[in-house]
This record gives sequence, C-alpha cells and structure tokens, in this order.
Amino acid sequence: MKKEEINYGDNLIGYMAHDESKEGKLPAVLIAPAWAGRDKIHMKMAESIAELGLVGFTLDMYGDAKTGNSIEENNELITPFMQDRELLKNRILSAFEKVKTLPNVDENKIAAIGFCFGGLCVLDLARSGADLKGVISFHGLLMPPNLPKNKIRAKVLACHGNDDPMVNHEAVIGLTKELTEAEADWQIHIYGNTKHAFTNQDANSPELGIVYNETARKRSFQSMENFLSEIFA
Repeated sequence: MKKEEINYGDNLIGYMAHDESKEGKLPAVLIAPAWAGRDKIHMKMAESIAELGLVGFTLDMYGDAKTGNSIEENNELITPFMQDRELLKNRILSAFEKVKTLPNVDENKIAAIGFCFGGLCVLDLARSGADLKGVISFHGLLMPPNLPKNKIRAKVLACHGNDDPMVNHEAVIGLTKELTEAEADWQIHIYGNTKHAFTNQDANSPELGIVYNETARKRSFQSMENFLSEIFA
C-alpha cells in the first residue's frame, strides 16, 4: 500500500492511501475528520478504504494538518467553520476538486464520508450540489446551513445513534424533509441504545454522551461497504 501526503491550496495537507497493484483509475473516497482534525484515526480510515481496493483521501479542514488535543482546542478549531458555513463548504469543495485531478482517481466515481463534524462537512458537500456519487455521515451534525438550496445529486446515507445528545430527533426529522425537498436519494440508519461518536474506539465519556459502540460500528461500516459497492458499480 502506498501512503503519501498531498498538498493542495491554503496549506492544506491531505493523506492518501491506495493499493499500487491496482491498475488504472480507481474510485476514491474522501474522509472528513471529526473536530480534532486529520489525526491518526482518520488517516487509518484512508488505509482501510484502500484495503477495499479504492483510493482513500483524508482531507485537512484546518491547514498544515493541524489537530487539537483537548475539548478546548477542538472547539477553537471548529468554531470558524460552524459560524461560517460558506467557509466550510469551500474548504471541503477544495478537497473534492483536488481528488478529481489525482492521476489514479476516476473523477466520475468519488464519494465522501465524515465523522461527527466531518459528517456535517460531507453533508454540506452534498448540499452544495457537487457532482459526486454519494456521501456518508457517521454520527454527524445535521443542521442545515443558511445558504441557497441546491438539488442534491449525491446519494446520502446518515448513520445515527438514537441516544446522541448532540443531535435530537427533531434534527433527524428535519434532515429527512430537507433531503426529500432537495430530491435526494437518501437513507438514515438509526442505531438503538447508541450515543455520539460510536465508531471511535477511544470514545469513553458517558457524562457527555460520547461512547464507543462496537455493534453499531460494525453495522455502520457494513452499511458503508454496501453503499460504496452500490454507487461505484
């Protein structure tokens, strides 16, 4: 497996992994990290995507591959993007546009997945009307931006924990209405007795509602593989 850093505008540094034995252009999956940034967990996710025979590209939302090491630092990193969703949209679009130009990528077969804050990022990529095959949000934030609405061309899968304190049931219902109005092909998988950050094996803060759930992780990742197989067929 080849692993390399890819520089693209504004000091952004993506992390790409792919199987060099695969010939020709391959489908690619962007990975949008949680609020801590492009850390080892999300770089490992790019490698897991490469093991599926695809190109994995973990994007850099903050620049210089910056990461936070505490709730306070993470909050400081994420705040500008939560306050300016146009900035968020443009930042993730820049990663999408870069991946389309990579010599080993089939520009007509690109998807994006994201975790927590990254889930919001990939949903906003779809909301932009970008021409990609699909997006998957894992325990993502769901609130829509106050931006012009577009027809959503990407298929959408949201994997959500029913007991996630950061995303209430009204937000889930709101997403169903938003996606339907945008004429999207959408699915929402809700896992019972499951809190926020359920795919993160380091998540262990029950007082914050942030708890790893092995069963939900396996189910959601199986759904991811099924979804990617469908959209890249």
